[in-house]
Amino acid sequence: MKRADAVRNRSLLIDAATAEFAEHGMDVSITRIAQRAGIGKGTVFRHFDTKEQLLAEIFSDRLEELVMTGLRLSLSDAPEAALAEFMRAGVELQARDRSFCQAATALSPSEASVRASRERLAEVADILVTRAQRTGAVRADVTGVDIVLLQTAASQAVLSIADGAPGLWQRYLGVILDGLRPAAARALPVDAPALPQFTGAPSGPAPAKSAG
Repeated sequence: MKRADAVRNRSLLIDAATAEFAEHGMDVSITRIAQRAGIGKGTVFRHFDTKEQLLAEIFSDRLEELVMTGLRLSLSDAPEAALAEFMRAGVELQARDRSFCQAATALSPSEASVRASRERLAEVADILVTRAQRTGAVRADVTGVDIVLLQTAASQAVLSIADGAPGLWQRYLGVILDGLRPAAARALPVDAPALPQFTGAPSGPAPAKSAG
């Protein structure tokens, strides 16, 4: 296959898979994706060994979109509004893409591209929340990882009824945003997850046991 054809087919494949996963979730078949792309099933496997690898690339691309949104918002001179817009962008992305939350839990931590994108996402969320905390707009015990997980919480809250109530996630995002403000904050019962817990990065070796 000529290189130009391979590049074109890969682009068609990614576009088709992105649309199929978003509309139908990660259980969609490779056959259906190939048909939508107008390519043969064998062509799919020349680019990706498994459907999980294809999903991982698309999921990483989605995370990187959100990272770029966060970086843009980190330049805003209104930190509280920037954080709220970042959270809205994340929830809206998940609300329109059925595979997003599925992929977040189903993909193996060994997928390096996903792990790296998650780390960048947590870092940019940390920048945004830290800027908002400096203005006194956000409680001091919230982390970037908290922010990313709370985006998922708002989308998951309405997952079972989302088809009949589009946009309902905005109600729960509003509740979450109010909960981030320090006015009525109480001490949280447990610490925030550490970054390796969120990214799926392997933990360090266990300490050696002492003799005796």
